[in-house]
Amino acid sequence: MEMSQRFLTNALSCAIAAASISAPTAIPAADHSGPSSDISTPRYLDGSDGSDWPGYGRTFGEQHYSPLAQIDRANVRRLGLAWSLDLGPENSVTQPIAVGGVLYFATGYSVVHAVDASSGKLLWRYDPKAAEKAGLNLRQGWGSRGIAWWNGKIYTGTQDGRLIAIDAKTGVPVWSVQTFDKDTAAYISGAPRVFDGKVIIGFASDSGKNRGYVTTYDSETGRQLWRFFTVPGDPADGYENPSMQMAAKTWAGKWWKYGGGGTVWNAMAYDVETGSVYIGTGGGYPMNRRVRSNDEGDNLFLASIVALDARTGAYKWHYQLNPGDTWDYDATMDIELADLTIAGHPRKVLMQAPKNGFYYVIDRINGQLISAQPIVKVTWASRIDMETGRPVENPGVRYPNGSTTSLIWPGGGAHSWMPMAYSPKTRLTYIPVLDAGSTFSDKGIDLTHWQAPTDRSVEGDKGYEAAVRGVGDSDGGPKVEAALLAWNPRTQKSAWKVRLDTIANGGVVATGGDLIFQGTVDGVFKAYSALTGERLWSFPAQAPLLAAPISYAVNGLQYVTVLTGLGTGNGIMAVWFEKYGVDPRSQARRVLTFSLDGKAQLPPANHTMPPAVEDPNYRADDRTAAVGEDLYVQHCATCHGYSVVSGTHAPDLRRSAIPLSTDAFDGVVRKGGFVSNGMPAFAEFTNVQLYELRQYIRMEAAKLRSSLNAKDVQHRNVP
Repeated sequence: MEMSQRFLTNALSCAIAAASISAPTAIPAADHSGPSSDISTPRYLDGSDGSDWPGYGRTFGEQHYSPLAQIDRANVRRLGLAWSLDLGPENSVTQPIAVGGVLYFATGYSVVHAVDASSGKLLWRYDPKAAEKAGLNLRQGWGSRGIAWWNGKIYTGTQDGRLIAIDAKTGVPVWSVQTFDKDTAAYISGAPRVFDGKVIIGFASDSGKNRGYVTTYDSETGRQLWRFFTVPGDPADGYENPSMQMAAKTWAGKWWKYGGGGTVWNAMAYDVETGSVYIGTGGGYPMNRRVRSNDEGDNLFLASIVALDARTGAYKWHYQLNPGDTWDYDATMDIELADLTIAGHPRKVLMQAPKNGFYYVIDRINGQLISAQPIVKVTWASRIDMETGRPVENPGVRYPNGSTTSLIWPGGGAHSWMPMAYSPKTRLTYIPVLDAGSTFSDKGIDLTHWQAPTDRSVEGDKGYEAAVRGVGDSDGGPKVEAALLAWNPRTQKSAWKVRLDTIANGGVVATGGDLIFQGTVDGVFKAYSALTGERLWSFPAQAPLLAAPISYAVNGLQYVTVLTGLGTGNGIMAVWFEKYGVDPRSQARRVLTFSLDGKAQLPPANHTMPPAVEDPNYRADDRTAAVGEDLYVQHCATCHGYSVVSGTHAPDLRRSAIPLSTDAFDGVVRKGGFVSNGMPAFAEFTNVQLYELRQYIRMEAAKLRSSLNAKDVQHRNVP
């Protein structure tokens, strides 16, 4: 999306540019000597030298900022590919980490790699076999988005709910713990966070009964230290602590029958100064408050930022962004810590740009709201009341008559999991934003007798999906737009804004060279001026980019690394990606590493889409195909794309021969022939359902063949 660009004065820009024209200086090697207890913490401090990037946000403060300045605005045009590494068929949306000259990252379902950061040589690879062990939970989740390092170990979470510690030198597992019951409809996609010899992890869940929590383990042994639940359980069972008793007063009905939700699937940060861990919680389950809480109460701690004592897990304070949330406005986007001077006074703050479209600056000592302003079009609320900290909701946004009368902005979320970055040098935040509207409806749903799915084979039961429907852009509605936004958290105003022609764009990193790096789904990796938003450099990556880049140093040389590829969750957006010619089979999933004057070259790009398969035995049957479409939308669209248009992780089934064969389709879909590749087994499907599903897929393939043939005839008739 876009950016209204506000430029600094020419004099200031010229002065900064002149000061940075000198030849790049070598970066001194970091001194990480000392006892083991001192090895890890210095790397995670916001003031560290930046030679390493040990955790998801680099430091405890999660700023996604590197102070390295060898690559700067004056010489970034010299940036070239130092090396690349092909990854194979696994999706790759993970932000890597780098420690001691070794690059670590995960692909697919938490397959962890260690690579020599200066040469790209693979040192080891560890596959936890998460896809095979996930069972029914393979039907939800998007693979690994991040890992962490602490005291010589790599920590990763898996699709089946394990937290695994791996020896960073050998790739051999040290310990493993199961973080949630295997019968829970859940998975882990977010990065673990580490601090003070502890590792903390949450989990995600897109359907099914769940009650959110985070758990902290001893980093050396895996022993559980403490757990904090984010929503209250059944009062008859008692409350784990006073905060749960307090939260229960904000719920109504028998919410515990549905679990409540509030999972912590992404955002966490650690504050060294206050000894606090901050967690961002998700929305409720079910999403519709009329179902889960009789349409009553704030439903703590949904859609909230909660501060916990890092030693004990005890509740300190909370700030709820969306009381009684009913739009899936999670508070799970990255939380970033900073020290800001606001109105002439120094403040220790945390900052978040969540789904609901506002940018929040909160006092991290006491949870007091300092300011909140919209960063995209917002119609669900007119403002945030500064006295109460609560949003002032606009009439009708809770669809009291069953559905909204117009689009609600933002729709799918103004900012998703792709991380923003804060530069303490420019004092600006850089956010990948999405501007879109949605409609919501629960018409036709028996809300009184709605039941949470008890059969986990039904991963998206229709009652759940329809309890709140988000319909994105309606036909003829406003266009979905995306942008890289530079935002001033002190003034709550835009500094500049670069409109992008693509959506679902990658996370960002800010550097001490006054640069912002970001990839986009059209396959271009870019560097912008952190001061003005001017694009200074770009590289054709030959594949979409969603993962956030990092910057680190080895032997005095600064590197920038990013992974290419798309995660499975973007299958639902494949209709927008189709124009870029992204094919899951030929998609170039790679590690790309850049340095000044890098000379490496990528092989020629392969953007040839596989042809639509010939299907001489196909006979149209619209009635059967319509039933198959319902099955497809419910079970398949998230990965394979709506209308069977896939451009992400899962194959485009219109171009596959498997749906043509009854036996082959049964072997993959019902018998689980491709489970190791991430394709779940649907053992509950009947022969009739398999036929109906095949009929719909073959119908869409026929439409594709017809379209391609028409284009071919048109091309041949052009003089």
